[in-house]
Amino acid sequence: MNKEPGVDLTSLVKAYDVRGIVPDQLDEDLARLFGAAFVETTGATAIVTGHDMRPSSPALARAFAQGAAGQGADVIEIGLCSTDELYFASGHLDRAGAMFTASHNPARYNGIKMCRAGAAPIGQDTGLRDIRTLVESWAAGEPLPSPGRTTGSVTRRDMLADYAAHLLGLVDVRTVRPLKIVVDAGNGMSGLTVPAVFRDVPVDIVPLYFELDGTFPNHEANPLNPANIVDLQRAVRENEADLGLAFDGDADRCFVVDERGEAVAPSAVTALIAARLLAAHPGSTVLHNLITSRTVPEVVRELGGVPVRTRVGHSFIKAEMTRTGAVFGGEHSAHYYFRDFWNADTGMLAALHVIATLGTQQEPLSRLVRRYQHYAASGEINSTVHDQKSPIAAVREAFTARTGVTSDELDGLTISTADWWFNLRPSNTEPMLRLNVEAVDTDTLTRVRDEVLALVHR
Repeated sequence: MNKEPGVDLTSLVKAYDVRGIVPDQLDEDLARLFGAAFVETTGATAIVTGHDMRPSSPALARAFAQGAAGQGADVIEIGLCSTDELYFASGHLDRAGAMFTASHNPARYNGIKMCRAGAAPIGQDTGLRDIRTLVESWAAGEPLPSPGRTTGSVTRRDMLADYAAHLLGLVDVRTVRPLKIVVDAGNGMSGLTVPAVFRDVPVDIVPLYFELDGTFPNHEANPLNPANIVDLQRAVRENEADLGLAFDGDADRCFVVDERGEAVAPSAVTALIAARLLAAHPGSTVLHNLITSRTVPEVVRELGGVPVRTRVGHSFIKAEMTRTGAVFGGEHSAHYYFRDFWNADTGMLAALHVIATLGTQQEPLSRLVRRYQHYAASGEINSTVHDQKSPIAAVREAFTARTGVTSDELDGLTISTADWWFNLRPSNTEPMLRLNVEAVDTDTLTRVRDEVLALVHR
């Protein structure tokens, strides 16, 4: 690593995590400094680390552990794991945590997701900016501080069985009717965790791409892209399965396909799980980000719960989960957060709730989720722009003066009427604007979408 004055890690340290190309942007020397800065910033004396299946992950995770131990922290390495298994370990062991993964990004990327003890999130405003500042100064040649205590220990521990037992203790799937489930692991970490979790569950798993391979030889481990669930959809139909599940690379997100091979919107999954948890915890609060379908707050209110709207992003949602005591939270990107899982996101627990709901009654999944899909939705439309502010200003001027329109800027610009809404927000990491539109029918959706995009692209 080039330790020149003026090291700038802005492009590496994102809003919620560290992510970049290996070794150009992230190497073992930097990982070691991040480990030391993590201890210096958080004051953590006990840390748990894990990593995904990318070729660069083991060495980066070990370097981070060495940096943390050098500053006096005792480190437990749990090795290969999903991100939600790392969160489990952080909560169960009450230790700060660091997960080496680049989630759904291509193989040349890697990164670090960090949390405090109890899986409490670390973002730009909760420590990540300070960690970056320290790493930048040390990478430029400033000496690391004396740890003030002896070098910490680095030990190994397998947490997979404990993780599986914890999840199965939260959702009873032992009495579900026989189900056939196709699971696309995308060569990611669910290829390790699914067999452990479902070992004693009475379902028939049809595996796709369970071999751990961080080069992703079959397709990108990003199920949010429709092209990456085509194999799953085909396999569900060919095997006459009851549902399909697709996990991203680090398996903290789960996407659902019904028995017809049709994708189930994450908003519908959010509403389904909310209904299940509100039945068990009447009157509870449920969080939804501002891009989630209107169906979610409608369902929550109908069932006597309290819906709370939040910004997009796991650090914001986790903070709101803590503040409100919410039992559950869901995002349009298929991140699902649970109070019983230290307010952290876990795709596996979401999958278990879907299976439990489906398997304790006789309707097919397509009919079950129909009650949670009331509107037409555009999905996220990304537009590359040189200037993020001007198009948003143009859209604001064009829409806010109209009768029956309300607006807010909780996260980007949201414009709403009785029949439709849209959100236009800047990307935190790329020169892009992200547009989401929902309406009472497809004609209205098309009209609103096209008008906004015309303003964005003019």
